[in-house]
Amino acid sequence: MEDATARENAPTVARSKAARLWARGDRKLRRELTHWAGLPYSRMTAHDTVRMAYNVLLRRDPDPDAWVKYTDALVDSLVSPDELVDRIRCSSEFRTTVRLHESSLHASLHASRCDFIIGLPRASRIVDLGGGHTLDARGALVMLGYPYSFDELVIVDLPPDDRHPLYRSERFLVQETGRGRVTYEYRSMVDLSFLEDDSVDLVYSGQSIEHVSEAEGDEVLRHVHRILRPGGHLALDTPNGRVTRLQQAEFIDPDHEVEYTLEQLRSKLVAAGLEVVSERGLNWGGPGVEENRYDSAACAANYGIFYEADACYLLALLARKPS
Repeated sequence: MEDATARENAPTVARSKAARLWARGDRKLRRELTHWAGLPYSRMTAHDTVRMAYNVLLRRDPDPDAWVKYTDALVDSLVSPDELVDRIRCSSEFRTTVRLHESSLHASLHASRCDFIIGLPRASRIVDLGGGHTLDARGALVMLGYPYSFDELVIVDLPPDDRHPLYRSERFLVQETGRGRVTYEYRSMVDLSFLEDDSVDLVYSGQSIEHVSEAEGDEVLRHVHRILRPGGHLALDTPNGRVTRLQQAEFIDPDHEVEYTLEQLRSKLVAAGLEVVSERGLNWGGPGVEENRYDSAACAANYGIFYEADACYLLALLARKPS
């Protein structure tokens, strides 16, 4: 009788045992997957390292030759995971083929402004108009990549409580950085009376002149001409009214007072006694601009510095005080 009962129960026992084994295997597999997913990039297998680098940076799987080449190079320690990323970042495919998404316009403009600032002249004494950074006391010019050391960088910005909430930050004190001394003047950029005549090598106005009226902008430029040493430079980037008016009827920022066209901005600089050295644009708007059509995808994808300034989302001009 007992043998018969055991035989009857055998399938149930087997199924129960199989279920326990399956559950144990499932838990192990989940642990392994979780462990793999949590691995830092530097600890992945060579094969997975190559795939991850290509997937993230180029948004595709490696081609067969690249997969073999870089997997072998990683295994043989001929290239490190970080060096693999560097090679992909410096490739023409990364720069010209991987298009930024339309929703990434702000990030794209930021990258273009970095390119513009890296190309500015070396200067000993710099004044940055509206150059406060919301998080870093070194200011926007340094954070965006200005490459040279300096004796002094004077950041002129409104007191934090007077700024639009979008740009509010801490009140920073004097900073002795590894690049040079950074000081702050909390006042309107229209009032540069505290600066001596012929005392500044470079004035930078990044996304700031559009925040004051046209009359105030003329006053700013008059002071810029006064404080620049002969041969000193003014660099500025600002929204291009020709393109932003295609985007929408109102200003693209609620704190803007004016958005200049290239012709208007050039005229203001010349009227202030400055020589325009170069006229460039940031983030080309594509063929649509010539058709009086705003193409947001083109503006986001075409980041960098372009010769056709009038067809770009931002104007980026360099001017000089005559010697």
